[in-house]
Amino acid sequence: MYMSELLLDYIEHLEVEGGRSAHTAENYTLYLERFIEFTNDITVDKITSEIVRKYRLWLNRYKNNNDDELATITQSYHLIALRGFLGYLSKRDIPSLSPEKIELPKISRRQVTFLHYDEIERLVSQIETSTETGLRDRAIIELLFSSGLRVSELVNLDREHVNTIRREFMVRGKGQKDRPVFISESAGLHVTNYLQSRTDNFPPLFISYSRNNQPTTSGNYRRLGARSIQRIINKYTRMAGITKHVSPHTMRHSFATDLLMNGADIRSVQVMLGHSSISTTQVYTHVTDEHLREVHEKFHSDTSE
Repeated sequence: MYMSELLLDYIEHLEVEGGRSAHTAENYTLYLERFIEFTNDITVDKITSEIVRKYRLWLNRYKNNNDDELATITQSYHLIALRGFLGYLSKRDIPSLSPEKIELPKISRRQVTFLHYDEIERLVSQIETSTETGLRDRAIIELLFSSGLRVSELVNLDREHVNTIRREFMVRGKGQKDRPVFISESAGLHVTNYLQSRTDNFPPLFISYSRNNQPTTSGNYRRLGARSIQRIINKYTRMAGITKHVSPHTMRHSFATDLLMNGADIRSVQVMLGHSSISTTQVYTHVTDEHLREVHEKFHSDTSE
């Protein structure tokens, strides 16, 4: 069977049985279509280790219409998609290359950007909460730092999802997996203040406002999107004089780093972040190295004394 004939079945399998998001399915489709392009759509029984080797070289030299090369991590995603596809064929007893034959490139551990607590305080102190827009922005930033939510999870929240009294709720993250989310007393208070200021009955937790800081015309409310969240964070980051690049994901990094620096165990942080593998969470451990050095110097006995 030709690879193109099995691609749709695999993508549907990813979404239905695998519980992957439509965004992930779209990316996997792109990655696998590139392999089809490279091989001129060979039959799956003809896929060999040598073809994969040449494909890796092709990816390494690949350039898009803007003459941009593929980052190493992006090349790795292409191979992950191919390995997943081969694993799917194996489960269906369709002869092809064993997925174990594909080794992923070694990726250097990425640097994690995060804000220290004093920087978080500087950032939120810039928000003027005398307007509904300001109340919303304060609630957004408090909620991101307090919960470790992904921006995609944040923008999909409705009012009914968040319990500001118990200060905990469930969220559905990557892979359609549910996890508990806990928020601070401060975050709960600011979300409550924002909701009490609203006069609409529109379900989304965070909504977009027009330029005059008033809700859009009744019946035309819009759920706030991820790009708007980024613009909001950029605005207050500049006002606070913070020069590092800060994104919604930076707030998630800050949440995880704050927990670890204050003594949380890494497995608990893994659950709160919704990571399926603890190896993903371990990217945060190196950012606490300096903190650990301070603890060592403060509490460890020195034989020279």
